[in-house]
Amino acid sequence: MDHEMIYIYDGSFDGFLCCVFDSYANKEVLTAICRDEDFIPTLFASRVVNTDKSHANRVFKKVVKVSPYAGNLLQKGFLTCMPDKEIHLYRLVVKLLRDGSGFLRNFSDETLFPVITAVRRLNGEAHLLKGFVRFSELGGVLGSEIEPKNRVLPVLRSHFCARYMNDTFFIYDRTHKEALFYAAGKSVICPLEDFQMAPPDETEAAYRILWKRFYDTIAIKERYNPKCRMRNMPKRYWNTMTEFQGDSYFKAQSSPAAVPGPAAPDGIPAPGTHPECGPSAPGSGS
Repeated sequence: MDHEMIYIYDGSFDGFLCCVFDSYANKEVLTAICRDEDFIPTLFASRVVNTDKSHANRVFKKVVKVSPYAGNLLQKGFLTCMPDKEIHLYRLVVKLLRDGSGFLRNFSDETLFPVITAVRRLNGEAHLLKGFVRFSELGGVLGSEIEPKNRVLPVLRSHFCARYMNDTFFIYDRTHKEALFYAAGKSVICPLEDFQMAPPDETEAAYRILWKRFYDTIAIKERYNPKCRMRNMPKRYWNTMTEFQGDSYFKAQSSPAAVPGPAAPDGIPAPGTHPECGPSAPGSGS
C-alpha cells in the first residue's frame, strides 16, 4: 500500500526530479512538495529529499522517452509562478508514466490544464520582455533590470545572446534575485541577492533623454488612448522602462541636478510616477 508523504527539497529542478524518483522508489504518494525554506512543520509525515544528479537524469530521460513535449512542459512549468507548481508537475509525470502521452492532446485535462496555462503565461511574458527590456551602457557593458512574475531569464537567454552576440551584457531579475551574464560567446544565469544599478555617466544620461524625448515626440495628442497603451504595454512593466522614469533616472553621476527630459510641444509625456510591482513569483533554483 502506498503511503502519503510531504517531501522537502532544495528548490532546484534536479531536486524536484529527485522527489519524483524517491516517490516511486519508496512507493509513496506525494500530497505536497515544499522548498526547505518554505516548509512549515505539520502533523503529516514528511521528509527531506537529497538532490542526486543521477536520479534526476533518470527521471527526466524517462519522461522525454515517453514524450519530448512533456519534458519541455516540465522544464518550463518549473520556471512559472504557478501556485503549488511542484505538486502539479508531479501529478503530470505520474499520469504520463501511468497512462502514456495521449492526455497531452486534451488541453482541458484536469492534470494538464494548470500546467499548460502557466507555461503559456510564461511564454507570453517572455515574448513581451523581448521588446520591453531597456539596456543602459555602463562602462562598456550593457545592463538592464526586469521585474517579471515568472523566471523568464532561461527563456530569454538564447534571444538576447543571439541579438547581442558581439557585446557584453547582463539582465538582472529583481523578482527572483538572479542575473543573466553574457560575454565572449558564453552566458550564465547566477543568483544575485543584492544589486544596485550604477548611475549613468553624461553620455548614457544623454541617450536616456533622447529616448524619452523620442517616446514623447511620436505620440499623437489627438489619438491619446491610455487604455490601448496599457493593453499593449502592461503597466506592471513600466517600473523598469526608460520612458516611464522620473527625473532622477536622467541624472548623470557627475551632474549636481537632474537632467531634464522635455517632451515635444504636442507630445504626450510618459507618466512620472512608478506603478507598484506585481506579485512576486515563488523563487526557484536552476
